[in-house]
Amino acid sequence: MTTGHVFIAASLDGFIARSDDQLDWLEKQNTAGEDHGYKAFIASVDGLIMGRGSFLKVLTFPEWPYEKPVIVMSRSLNADDIPEELSGRVRITPLSPPELMQSLNDAGWQRAYVDGGKIITSFLAAGLISDIILTHIPILIGEGIRLFSAVPHDIDLQHIETRPFPSGLVRSRYNVLNTQQVSVE
Repeated sequence: MTTGHVFIAASLDGFIARSDDQLDWLEKQNTAGEDHGYKAFIASVDGLIMGRGSFLKVLTFPEWPYEKPVIVMSRSLNADDIPEELSGRVRITPLSPPELMQSLNDAGWQRAYVDGGKIITSFLAAGLISDIILTHIPILIGEGIRLFSAVPHDIDLQHIETRPFPSGLVRSRYNVLNTQQVSVE
């Protein structure tokens, strides 16, 4: 079965974006010359899964940052919402996390990058995330969009490693212990 993997940054108080979706606080860090592992991580996945909110935010970036295929989970967007220049690189799906992972497995994907707070939480709740790489940014922003929302049960993690960087960023890697294979019926 295709496995889900998370690589994300959060403020020290647990936010991935401001309430208005702004990411300006991420740009305040001087991380020049630091390798936080993103290139190796992205090379290890077959593609990305993100939610509508993350997709709409990425569309505001000066250029599209992904070479790999992107799947946007949304019940409100459709193929007409994909800019022409991203045709064939992005697709929209209304499938649930288990249905999507089964579909990706059938298509030959082995590893999927799961991104966006709500999407990550829904995949965790369904037992579809294998590991999490979380980089804490040394800033408190006070309010915003939380990385994790409520989950229906405890999700046990095993700490694998933590690495501090000269900039103050701290990256931790965890294995998710209570993953489950969710059958699609």
